Amino acid sequence: MPKLLHLIVACAENRVIGNGGKLPWRIPEDFAFFERSTAGQICVLGRVCYETWPRAALDGRHPIVISRNRSLARPGVTVTGTLIDALEIAETLPGDIHICGGQRIYEETLTLARPMRLHLTLVHADVAGDTFFPEWRHLPWRQLSRRESADGNFRYTFFEMET
Repeated sequence: MPKLLHLIVACAENRVIGNGGKLPWRIPEDFAFFERSTAGQICVLGRVCYETWPRAALDGRHPIVISRNRSLARPGVTVTGTLIDALEIAETLPGDIHICGGQRIYEETLTLARPMRLHLTLVHADVAGDTFFPEWRHLPWRQLSRRESADGNFRYTFFEMET
C-alpha cells in the first residue's frame, strides 16, 4: 500500500501560489504551519521551490528535488528527474511524503490514483501571480478540519481534506 501523499499549499481564491518565483504574500502563521508540518518529513518539490526555501534541508527534512539540474544534489538532498521517480524514492524513506510545489508538481500529483490529504491555506483574496495551484474543488475531498484566521493583511482559512 503506497503512503498517503500530503499536498501542502497556500493559495489565493484565484488559485495563485507564486509570482516571479516568490510567494505573493507574507503570512507568518501559515509559514510557521508549513515549517512545523514538514519538519522531519520527506519533501517532494521542484527546483524553484527548493532554491527559494533556504530551510528545505533543515529540521530533519529530506528534500527530493525534481529537476534536470543534478548539481543541486548534496548530502541529505536527492535530485531526480520525475515525480514518479521521486515518489519511488520517497516510499523507501521514513516519514510522511509532503508535496510542496510548484505548479507542475501539484498538477502531476493530483492526477495520481493515490490516497491524498490536502493541507490548504486558502487566502481570501485575488492576487497577481504567474504560478497557480490546480483547480481542486471538483475532486471528491472530505473535509477533516477547518480553521479561520487573519493577520493585518489577509483573512485565510486552514483546511485539511482527504480523498
